[in-house]
Amino acid sequence: MLSGGTYRQRVIVVDFLAIGKKIKELRKVYGLSQKELAKGICTQAQVSKIEKGDVYPYAPTLYLISQRLGVDVNYFFDIGRTPRLDYVQEVSRQLKIARRNLDYETIEEIVKTEMKNPLFAENRLHLQELLWHKGIYEYTLHEKKDQALATLDEAISLTFDKIWNEREIEISLSKGIIYFEEEQYDEALNVYTPAKENLALITHVQDDTIMSRLMYNTARTYTRLGRFKDSNQNCYDAIDWCIERDNLYLLGELHYQVGYNYELQQNYRRAKACMERALIIFELQKDEKYINYIKGKIEGWSEVVRSASC
Repeated sequence: MLSGGTYRQRVIVVDFLAIGKKIKELRKVYGLSQKELAKGICTQAQVSKIEKGDVYPYAPTLYLISQRLGVDVNYFFDIGRTPRLDYVQEVSRQLKIARRNLDYETIEEIVKTEMKNPLFAENRLHLQELLWHKGIYEYTLHEKKDQALATLDEAISLTFDKIWNEREIEISLSKGIIYFEEEQYDEALNVYTPAKENLALITHVQDDTIMSRLMYNTARTYTRLGRFKDSNQNCYDAIDWCIERDNLYLLGELHYQVGYNYELQQNYRRAKACMERALIIFELQKDEKYINYIKGKIEGWSEVVRSASC
């Protein structure tokens, strides 16, 4: 298990050379020359000096370079200011794994440990990630709904601007899920709708699963409200999103949700067709938790469909 350990207080010094090396590394990954990277931003000579660590770029210059290289500008700030970025990234990875595995005990353990770590406490972006996961376990483990929502709002406030960023949308998704679990479906939609609108404004989404997760949870909410057409439309949009990006995440669940909507409307023929597609995906993914359940449904509907055809 990761442990923050103890850290001495230290003055954080910007490491120009580390930033320059990373810019050079990313530039070569994209096959860009210094002249191509500099075009419309600064001079080639300036890029050369930045990469050597001779000068530190002005914030607008660094921002434009980050956009051309396809990364968030804060990535460079982290490299320049965080002595152990590799450790921070590993903590983030462990939190993501625990979140995907619904291992909320591990999330709580990591968060409580790292809250004492200056690498997180003294950096608002890193602190934001801890507060996000703190809100998750406050609700899932301790059933403190209001406290969890307040923690998530606190996390968002650390970076909030007019246009939401990816992390803020992720945190909002967690808020919507809490409202959904509490059967506050209108409140959930009030979170999901602007989140989806803001996600569409981001030109380069680093995590393609955010959109599919957002639309899937929106679809589930519409189903609970009996708005099956809206639910199906969100599922179909998400399916198209997954296919366009060669991303199978939630693809089976999305087909299942459409089938479930048809089941609730007693349209068993269409429900069966959707569930069969979902079953193929779950079998390919070896996702056992759905396979036998769906097979039982399909078998039952087959008899209903045959009887209706007689």
